Amino acid sequence: MNTTSEVRVSPESVVVAGRTRTLTVVRHQQPVAGPVPVVLVFHGSMQSAAVIRSFTANTFDHIGAQRGAVVAYLDGYKRHWNDAKISNSTAARADGVDDVAFAEAVIDLLRSRYGGDGAGAHVVGFSNGGQLVMRLIHEMPSALAGAVVLSATQPVPENFAPDSPRRQPVPVMFVHGTKDPITPYGGGMARMYRFLPRGLGLSAPDTAAYYARRNGITADPVTSPVGAAAGSTRVERTDHRQPDHLPVTLYAVHGGGHTIPGPKTARPRLLVGRTDHTFDTAQAISEFFGLAVHG
Repeated sequence: MNTTSEVRVSPESVVVAGRTRTLTVVRHQQPVAGPVPVVLVFHGSMQSAAVIRSFTANTFDHIGAQRGAVVAYLDGYKRHWNDAKISNSTAARADGVDDVAFAEAVIDLLRSRYGGDGAGAHVVGFSNGGQLVMRLIHEMPSALAGAVVLSATQPVPENFAPDSPRRQPVPVMFVHGTKDPITPYGGGMARMYRFLPRGLGLSAPDTAAYYARRNGITADPVTSPVGAAAGSTRVERTDHRQPDHLPVTLYAVHGGGHTIPGPKTARPRLLVGRTDHTFDTAQAISEFFGLAVHG
């Protein structure tokens, strides 16, 4: 992905239910005619907008860059989100923070102030932020053009928080490390720092299958390798696709940990595991959302 274009970074805020919520908006200097795609990025637990932007080496600034996309990094409430898990014990849940309304307010802001496309927003979430994206898929699907979930799996039914979830299909992409020590690829109990329980979830393949069924896909998934193995990691792609149905894709990072793969991203291996540097997550997101321009 070409990340050389200059960007303009703007702090913003919106008031939601009496609380001032903050975000960072990144847009490209080169103007683009007409409405531009809108991308919302939700950080993980104990992070912030600034942290995930740095964590991804600013590569997410360039999701949809060729289409002039405006990318907003949102700040959670006390560094967490009121996500899709009933087992969520953070202040965001205890204080009844409405992060669905926050997402809706940010989409409205990006449309009115930055020329964002009203056809639907693209949402990306890592870990706790990925759990929030799952909540958004079920509670505001009509506002979404697509969703990406990184290092998070669907909660088991008895641990699923959304009330009266809506069934409208949404294209969804997943990226998950098979050696993730926090949110197990094979499902089961998620654990913060390997010992604090965070609730039960499905496996990553079962999560992708859940969203494929939600999108009405009955065809068998197709799995293929992505690129070449690099050291102790390799990437495999599983596609759930069927004509006239919105797709679901899972990228399994074999040997990868609770990280975001990318050529520039890095994270210490202690506690979170390895980062794959062969797979460009930001580029894959652009392609999945149909925001990459080829040729």
